[in-house]
Amino acid sequence: MGKELKRIVATDCGSTTTKAILIEKREEGYRLVARGEAPTTVEKPFEDVTVGVRNAVQELEELTGLTLLEDTEDEVKFVRPMQDPRTGTDIYVSTSSAGGGLQMLVAGVVKSMTAESAARAALGAGAIVMETIASNDGRLPHERIALVRRLRPDMILLAGGTDGGTVKHVVELAELIRAADPKPRFGSTYRLPVIYAGNKDAREEIQKILGDHVDLYIVDNIRPVLEMENLGPAREKIHDLFMEHVMQQAPGYNKLMAMTDAPIMPTPGAVGYLVERVAREYNLQVVGVDIGGATTDVFSVFLNPDGEPVFNRTVSANLGMSYSISNVMVEAGMENIMRWVPFEMNEADVQNRIRNKMIRPTTIPQTLEALIIEQAIAREALRLAFEHHKAMAVTLRGVQQARDISEAFTQTGTGQTLVNLMALNLLIGSGGVLSHAPRRVQSALMMLDAFQPEGITDLTVDSIFMMPHLGVLAKVNEKAAMEVFFRDCLVQIGTSVSPVGLAKQGKPCLKATLTYPDGHTEQLELSFGEIRRIPLPEGQTLRAVLEPARGFDLGEGRGKTVEAELKGGVVGVIFDCRGRPLQIPEKPAERVELLSRWVEALDVYPLERYRELVRTLEQGHTLGTLGA
Repeated sequence: MGKELKRIVATDCGSTTTKAILIEKREEGYRLVARGEAPTTVEKPFEDVTVGVRNAVQELEELTGLTLLEDTEDEVKFVRPMQDPRTGTDIYVSTSSAGGGLQMLVAGVVKSMTAESAARAALGAGAIVMETIASNDGRLPHERIALVRRLRPDMILLAGGTDGGTVKHVVELAELIRAADPKPRFGSTYRLPVIYAGNKDAREEIQKILGDHVDLYIVDNIRPVLEMENLGPAREKIHDLFMEHVMQQAPGYNKLMAMTDAPIMPTPGAVGYLVERVAREYNLQVVGVDIGGATTDVFSVFLNPDGEPVFNRTVSANLGMSYSISNVMVEAGMENIMRWVPFEMNEADVQNRIRNKMIRPTTIPQTLEALIIEQAIAREALRLAFEHHKAMAVTLRGVQQARDISEAFTQTGTGQTLVNLMALNLLIGSGGVLSHAPRRVQSALMMLDAFQPEGITDLTVDSIFMMPHLGVLAKVNEKAAMEVFFRDCLVQIGTSVSPVGLAKQGKPCLKATLTYPDGHTEQLELSFGEIRRIPLPEGQTLRAVLEPARGFDLGEGRGKTVEAELKGGVVGVIFDCRGRPLQIPEKPAERVELLSRWVEALDVYPLERYRELVRTLEQGHTLGTLGA
């Protein structure tokens, strides 16, 4: 912005809550000063998103004694810095997912190729992909037309064909969109934006078919040749149209845009941008997850076969911890949820609890029993979302295969997942169930169980969910965003050491020689099936010589010794010798015994209360059945 930023206000207008943060430049650099929140006001009776923003920022004013807002009869605006140091802010930025965020329909010729590339472009721009239609998706034309009419997306992305290839199939998709005559979700006074990012030879035909019926925008092909994806132009246009069309229609957003000093970003787009910048700036391979009430977003940056970092984002729109919690039960199955519960319990009781959470989405656990069950469900939501992500974060499909379109219609995609858990350096957890777990070790175990990282991985959580704020700030001042991210946003849980392999319970798995900062050494011998926690404060590191047993791998090959520096954290260093993939016994008694051993080894829950709970349940009682 051409000047030094000394005070920054950022907000995130979520679907239910608007969160505001205040950042100031201190002697040691940029630091978080205060956080405020208020209900989002995009719906009746206010129907003005800036009311929620004003209320959240007023909480910042109350906490700090600063004057940040100036109220006039016609508008609310931020005060610029004056001579009085207690007045004004240098910049105000914001993200938003209020009103359901950016919802898109994606259309492509071949489902496993151009349609998948189009979906990656939309997801990377911060959209929720409502549906993907393709020429070979098995639907009849009238079924596709009915689907497009019913969905009412904010925007459509149409792609298909490599440059110079056949135009027939992408033209047929354009005709289908025209026949459907889709209406936008917000507003009736403007035409639906459609972005064409397909074969350049079809542009003239697409213009003839759609030009008079939708608001058509033409950008570079997202798949100019089979061997390359070009997602940047489509992503940029999606973001521009989100600002110009979708945001303008939502109640009060025109006023919010007038208040901000930088373009508003979709909340997940801002989080994804921050994850990508952290990965590139510090040369890390990263997975980040944001588990919410209705959706679970997974972000990753991994190296492709050419050694280039590739960013991917997926949205599991039916996996969440309140509104979508019943979908988790259906998709995962009760047996998979129950396998994480370290005591025997009636499945019908658990099902009733899940249904109650769905119809009372703002409730939080009031008993230890309810907390354990909720965290068991969270493991399955995270696992399923990550499986979905691994299926989408793949190398390009169709490469080095016959390029005749008729063959492309019949071939199965050959893309291999880019997610390499042994190469993963940093795992970031975010969302209420992870960020606000009563004990950080609970967050650590949920991530270890759901993601099953391999080798040596740093475990962190977003302390108060300010990654969206920092993502949009990074667009303006990356230095400020990164300093606050590492100093005040990320909570360093610790490091996990997870050998890959399987053996019989109790067999040797890992020998570790640890050298602590004060110079003393310690030797550990861990058996298969064991998990152990070594306290090590945040900011400290220890040197480790790790000798996996024959058949186990820590990144250098089976049985090969690894030397590493392990970071401390709130929890410390966790040696996870339970094997990969995790094996949970099917018999209830064996499962309960094994899970209880893990819970006690890490001190996951208050042990006396936990043992009392188990004894109570063993006697056939439940604590606070439905209304707890």
